[in-house]
Amino acid sequence: MEKALPVKENVSPRRALVLLVALLLGNFALALGPWLVRLTDTGPVSAAFWRLFLALPFLVIFARFAGQRLSGMPRRTLVLVAIGALAFAGDLASWHIGIGMTRLGNATLFGNAGSIILLFWGFVIARMLPRGLEWLAIIFALSGAAILLGRSLEISTETFVGDLFCVIAGLLYAVYLLTLQGERAKKEGGGFGAWSLLVWVSVFACPALLALALFLGEPIWPSNWTPVVALFITSQLIGQGLLVYSLGHFPPLIIGLALLTQPAIAAVIGYAAFGEVLTGPDVVGMVLLGSALVAAKAVQKKAVA
Repeated sequence: MEKALPVKENVSPRRALVLLVALLLGNFALALGPWLVRLTDTGPVSAAFWRLFLALPFLVIFARFAGQRLSGMPRRTLVLVAIGALAFAGDLASWHIGIGMTRLGNATLFGNAGSIILLFWGFVIARMLPRGLEWLAIIFALSGAAILLGRSLEISTETFVGDLFCVIAGLLYAVYLLTLQGERAKKEGGGFGAWSLLVWVSVFACPALLALALFLGEPIWPSNWTPVVALFITSQLIGQGLLVYSLGHFPPLIIGLALLTQPAIAAVIGYAAFGEVLTGPDVVGMVLLGSALVAAKAVQKKAVA
């Protein structure tokens, strides 16, 4: 049977189309996140807390519906999940802070740089030099990041610092993925599935985010719940839900190409809502960094959900 789309297994053309739509809609929903973070009247770290805390009951329902167990987690797994959750909490906190300081397109690109960081880490672990497309990903990543950071510094020091917060977020997200990579791989062998792991990650990350928000003296309780509720629905339920449903069915290259819709949408929202104009060098930098993300996805051996 001929495949209508480059999915990983033989599926009907109709199901392949459904999976592709889910992949694109998931990325679209996640692209709305930075805009909604800007609209919240809490602090940025507080907004990160609410997006996880409000979604937690629904994640439990999704895990139950998928037949994934929530109890009986081995101590070693629990420790790894706790470490990963702290990295994830740091990722969200750093990213949300950066979103308020830099342009939405930059924030989205740098926040998704985990794939490139994992590529670099793979070279360190394997003690080997890059080859072929890997060199291209590195050159594009460094060139694109240098252009975008330079442009941000031209705008203001605050914008540049915001970019750095988003880069740190991408680094912490890579740590999160590396920490839980083994547990995700074991889900087919009776381990905990994607939903149940997300539940436990949220259980550990929520108090960490709340404590950090209180330490920073941020306003915690929203006076306008609409952006906060929209943030958790679009990012944690729709975005994460559709990606968990669709990611495993596509090769890494297709996932990387779909990922590029996020910074594109965020940049359009940044222009429409906040007047964030992109110049020629900005576009070149975003294209280079976006191409590096695609290349990094294309050469990775396993797609991490």
